[in-house]
Amino acid sequence: QVQLVESGGGLVQAGGSLRLSCAASGRTFSSYAMGWFRQAPGKEREFVAAINWSGSSTYYAGSVKGRFTISRDNAKNTEYLQINSLNPEDTAVYYCAARFGPGGSYYYTTSYDSWGQGTQVTVSS
Repeated sequence: QVQLVESGGGLVQAGGSLRLSCAASGRTFSSYAMGWFRQAPGKEREFVAAINWSGSSTYYAGSVKGRFTISRDNAKNTEYLQINSLNPEDTAVYYCAARFGPGGSYYYTTSYDSWGQGTQVTVSS
């Protein structure tokens, strides 16, 4: 199994930026893909971004493309999400997730095997 711990969330004004981190342990980090999801109050958990094991391929939800950047540092066992031009609609708990197998789509929660506890991002207008 993999243990995932997110950090970097907080309260930020609209137009601001944050960098979220996800530290992984328990399994060779470079052997699996990673993703970010978010869940706003009263809403389903939704896909934000994903990255393959090497970092050579990235995937984004349409609502964040151009504003969010996913990356990973395999030497540090850490995944990142740089979020820019924040707006109040980005307010949510952000979760990182690990995907061990090739099956399924990056865009679905059911394709991921381990989850972090989440970090709150709140954007004030």
